Amino acid sequence: MTLELSPGVEPGDASSQAMEAWYMDDSEEDQREPHRLVPNQPVSPDRLRELGVFHWKLNADIYETDPELELIRKEQGYSYMDIISIHKDTLANYEEKLKMFFEEHLHLDDEIRYILDGQAYFDVRDKEERWIRIAMTKGDLITLPAGIYHRFTLDRTNYTKAMRLFVGEPVWKAYNRPADDFDIRQKYVASLQDPGA
Repeated sequence: MTLELSPGVEPGDASSQAMEAWYMDDSEEDQREPHRLVPNQPVSPDRLRELGVFHWKLNADIYETDPELELIRKEQGYSYMDIISIHKDTLANYEEKLKMFFEEHLHLDDEIRYILDGQAYFDVRDKEERWIRIAMTKGDLITLPAGIYHRFTLDRTNYTKAMRLFVGEPVWKAYNRPADDFDIRQKYVASLQDPGA
């Protein structure tokens, strides 16, 4: 995915309060725990960009009228959006959905999420198949490229409210691993070998 943004709108811009990411341990502990290695092994925004993961830090308090969000939506073609609250009191089949979100999977389209409230984690695989955990907090907008293996979970607060953005009509289908035969997966893997692809 190539992001072309107006001057001053840079994904992961240093002034945008970079989100925190780290390599995960292989503990079987609750998925909502941080799962940091000891010592912690942080992952830089540059490293995430190499994997096709982009980030913006926005003001979630003004998401309905935010000109920066509107600019990103316009330039990236994010024409559809909805809002989901993930909490046991607001999401039907809450425990079942959390298990489903945490299954390793990919999508045929980019996944774009904007955290409006609460906290959550996205986990993505790096080139060596190691898990990277990305901590998402209020104001974080993230894009995961089509074809990347990933998963999602809440953290210990057990709550997040997120905007889901799509180019065109929303497609909710997740393909659990193994899904290596999809063209989009092969294209994504090839892009890791040749970043210009």
